[in-house]
Amino acid sequence: MSDMITADLVDLDLSADTKEAAARALAERMVALGRVTDLEGFLADVAAREAQMPTGLDGGIGIPHCRSAHVTEPTLAFGRSAAGIDFGAADGPADLIFLIAAPAGADDAHLTILSSLARQLMNSEFTDALRSAGDAATAAALIRGDETPAKGAQAAAGAPAGAAQNTAAAPAAASAGTAAANTSTDSGSDAGERPFRIVAVTSCPTGIAHTYMAAESLENAGREAGVELVVETQGSAGFTRLDPDVIAAADGVIFAHDVPVRDKDRFAGKPTVDVGVKAGINRPAELIGDVRAKAARGEVTSGSAPSTPVERAGEAGEGYGTKLRKWLMSGVSYMVPFVAAGGLLIALGFAIGGYQVNKAPSVMDHFVWTQGDSWAALLFQIGVVSFGFLVPVLAGYIAYGMADRPGLVPGFVGGMIASTIGAGFLGGLVAGLIAGGVVMSIQKVKIPAAVRGIMPVVVIPLISSAIVGFLMFVVIGKPIASAQKGLTDWLNGLSGSNAILLGALLGLMMCFDLGGPVNKVAYTFATAGIAVSNPSDSAMKIMAAVMAAGMVPPLAMALATTVRGKLFTETERENGKAAWVLGASFISEGAIPFAAADPLRVIPSSMVGGAVTGALSMAFGATLRAPHGGIFVVPLIGSPFLYLIAIAVGVCVTTALVVILKGLRKPAQQTPAGGSAAGRAATSKEAKQPVAA
Repeated sequence: MSDMITADLVDLDLSADTKEAAARALAERMVALGRVTDLEGFLADVAAREAQMPTGLDGGIGIPHCRSAHVTEPTLAFGRSAAGIDFGAADGPADLIFLIAAPAGADDAHLTILSSLARQLMNSEFTDALRSAGDAATAAALIRGDETPAKGAQAAAGAPAGAAQNTAAAPAAASAGTAAANTSTDSGSDAGERPFRIVAVTSCPTGIAHTYMAAESLENAGREAGVELVVETQGSAGFTRLDPDVIAAADGVIFAHDVPVRDKDRFAGKPTVDVGVKAGINRPAELIGDVRAKAARGEVTSGSAPSTPVERAGEAGEGYGTKLRKWLMSGVSYMVPFVAAGGLLIALGFAIGGYQVNKAPSVMDHFVWTQGDSWAALLFQIGVVSFGFLVPVLAGYIAYGMADRPGLVPGFVGGMIASTIGAGFLGGLVAGLIAGGVVMSIQKVKIPAAVRGIMPVVVIPLISSAIVGFLMFVVIGKPIASAQKGLTDWLNGLSGSNAILLGALLGLMMCFDLGGPVNKVAYTFATAGIAVSNPSDSAMKIMAAVMAAGMVPPLAMALATTVRGKLFTETERENGKAAWVLGASFISEGAIPFAAADPLRVIPSSMVGGAVTGALSMAFGATLRAPHGGIFVVPLIGSPFLYLIAIAVGVCVTTALVVILKGLRKPAQQTPAGGSAAGRAATSKEAKQPVAA
């Protein structure tokens, strides 16, 4: 740790008043020492990491951190703020700020040292000592482990405060916990009873800080509750799998993660609590109580594929609206590949064989290897089959997002029924939500131990599928089918100003969060309309408007970095080169690095350009049968020349707005030149709030 932080990287009087200014002030110290080569590029990486999840922790701690290609060696900077800075923690602002900079290719030894520091942050004696440190050298020595916080002070994990010097500390945590568990078991009570046993897994997007802080917090809470708790940390420094015997002996499981748990099926068949990593840091005692309560009720989980945050039901305390968004996004995320594959195959079939290809006989009965029409029919019919999965996959994975693997069967059954009765996209949404709700209700019933083993395989699929099928066929299916038909008829009747307004609205949505939930809602709305073998003219116009608007932000950023490169950092100019290809391919996420660094200028400008493009596309009557592809499917577009004009106009509008807004900012940036690094950060009022990808 000695080379990671020095007194020059410590600011005990941090004057910044925002998290962006704090990160800038500390990063400038890294730049001054040659640890960071591109300040703006590094800060953009920090902002992108912050967009994934706020880095504030209860207890007055902020830990902005990232991996970045602009970092030359692992570096840690520390700042202490008298006023406090909001890093998104539930209990208020942070006064201890640690900026962790890891190179893109940092080795395991350095990452292990940083993970050991993260564990120390859960030790109140360590943080108290930092708050009372009188000079930068003392604070740096405390962080390095050269000085102990107090006489005899121990890190919460049982290691000395200087454990950061031991590069094996974090990976050894699991085995150390196992040994502690075995010792406790061997010395059990006279009555032969043993403590409740829990195994846990923690992980976070970068695997540097939150992963190990959650582990430390859970281990501390386990000791206080008299529970044997062993944690597997799946961090950037690698991970050591828990001993299978330890997992087999466990009475419950806690997953505190924001990235997929690796080898999750190892923990199948046990009471499980599944939350985000910050819950593991902030609410460990509550999680232990939850898993003990589930064990008492006999609730167990089946094996499942690894899940991501968007696929989980959500953390305790989240509003129903947030949970509903996660469930729906789970279904959409699995549906989109079927839409893209099926739609492009159908579009290629039309391009090769003409629009009459939808009347071709089955290729099983008639296929001539040397005829182009046969190949066109083959592509078309494969695409139709792929599209046939759209609604069942949507419903199945909405239910999966709610109830994990047991929700898949009733979800797929309900989705297929929705397709059969003509309830379409709306029917799939409702079927998925009903299937997930039914399975969650069944899982709450206390089941005798003798039949728990067949619950996930036989009982839950049988009962839930019967209930969902009854509701879809007999009760709600027909009204939903009528609503779907009404929506289709309304879209087919759109013309004139109504169609132009719809195009503008869809353009705004596509450019609001650049691949996020709002963007996905607009895209899903469009693809649902063409998810048939013979889509209506209105549905194809909507698809064209959505794709055109989604191409605008990255293309506009690429153009802006070309015509006014001085307004952008070197990193942004490099990103601009890639944005040409991403935008042309209809990948809106190509503009995210620019939006993360300067959202107040980039996002509104993109929305205006997207709205203009969407409106013009509808006004020109451009149509599109393919759900993706960008300029590579221009031959499949109706009125292609006017369509490209609509995109070009939107790109020019966004480019002009970005250049104008950034140009207005330029004098303000030059004002503090020549001042100190901290002073420049403190006077900067450019709040660079990151946007979710």
